[in-house]
Amino acid sequence: MLPLKEKDKPIVQKLLSAGCCARCILRFCLFPLNTNENNKSHDAEDAAAVTLKEEESSVCVLCLGILHQFCGAPQAVKVSETVKEEKYEFDTLVLSVSLPAQLCVREHSCWLHVKKEVREKGLVLDKDDVIQVKEAFKWIMQGLVAKELGRGVAVVTRVGDLHDEEKNSCFASACPDCFKPTKNKQVRKTGMAVVKALEKISDARFLKHYPCPPAQPSSCCSLQDVQCVHVSVFVAGRYNKFCRSLPQTPWVIDGERRMESSVEELIAAPILSAFRADGFNFSSSGREDVDVRTLGNGRPFAMELLNPHKSRLNRAEMKQLQETINKSSEKIRVRDLQVVSREAMSRMKEGEEEKTKSYTALIWTQKPIEREEITFIDDIKELTLDQKTPLRVLHRRALAVRQRVIHSMNTRFLDPHHFYLGLKTQAGTYIKEFVHGDFGRTKPNLCELLKTDTDILELDVESVDVDWPPAIPE
Repeated sequence: MLPLKEKDKPIVQKLLSAGCCARCILRFCLFPLNTNENNKSHDAEDAAAVTLKEEESSVCVLCLGILHQFCGAPQAVKVSETVKEEKYEFDTLVLSVSLPAQLCVREHSCWLHVKKEVREKGLVLDKDDVIQVKEAFKWIMQGLVAKELGRGVAVVTRVGDLHDEEKNSCFASACPDCFKPTKNKQVRKTGMAVVKALEKISDARFLKHYPCPPAQPSSCCSLQDVQCVHVSVFVAGRYNKFCRSLPQTPWVIDGERRMESSVEELIAAPILSAFRADGFNFSSSGREDVDVRTLGNGRPFAMELLNPHKSRLNRAEMKQLQETINKSSEKIRVRDLQVVSREAMSRMKEGEEEKTKSYTALIWTQKPIEREEITFIDDIKELTLDQKTPLRVLHRRALAVRQRVIHSMNTRFLDPHHFYLGLKTQAGTYIKEFVHGDFGRTKPNLCELLKTDTDILELDVESVDVDWPPAIPE
């Protein structure tokens, strides 16, 4: 027999008359449902089913059948089969369930239904004392799924909602500030919004808009699907780009692909394959133009791998992956490839504009020059520029004047119309615009300094001074 305490009996009678199932009655009586830690709970549920004379044909007014229809060995087998089909590599299990928002409303109604009688008997039942359906679901299913799998995975089960009539309840009018319209002017009754509304609305007003106890449902919920999702894995490194016709990201203009590949794609393809991920997000410490090479120690980059089916590679496998990327194309090369944490990703962007970058530019001058005419440039330090958003990027960047600093420069004379210009600048400086002036949008500029028209023929990034990710010895 179910060991119910004296204080539980009025609760049981009220919930029984309302049409609650055995497991929901146990939740209100704070009886443990964790099959993994308390084997007696199954006996308790069986006893409850007999003692409480639960009708199998009826759908529970509280959980809408969730704790019976979707909590058991057959459902655990279905979840585990889905996981096995996805062929994840994993260590731990996180079982999560998304339930209809209406359960909160129904539970509140049942709590009000029993609260009055409980108080009349001098007892206390706080709403926080009731074990939530979500927790009961996890307690029951966690051990069953883990037993089927032998280990864990991130599993998300979403239970659908067939009770559309409850979506048209008067909560929006009773508590309008909790149900604000979205951009498409639809009022969304999300779980969080419903919980907030239930916290604000008075008992009298709730009872005015909603039956107590809740009405008997005509059918139980349906299981929409079982989804397996692995947390993201983050991979970082540094890349060199040796080609002057390779964009950093796919170059699509007016729906037409302009370049056959990109740095992002050349790096991502082998990594996606190795981790068997569904997708990725690529980011880097700045970006170079399509015709600019990135040399030296390379540019830091990071990738968030979405739903990877393989989460770890050992040192030898990471080294092999790096070699695979480097052998796939002569246009790029990666180094220091490693798995990093989500928190470490932020270090790449921290103080990005305060970091420095070094460049080498091949300069053309309209007027013939002598070696001695450019040596003064070597003495210029901490030159502050006012750079209006360049015309070439105005379509994707806001119009503004940004101050940037050129910390130092050096020159190497080639011939009367050409010389190499080395620059160490604040990150975010537009080098091309400093050289040709961008129709006066960058001031001062090299044209003004040399008193002749100048242009940039080639540009190389020599270093990106971001001390991340950590270097890995070759």
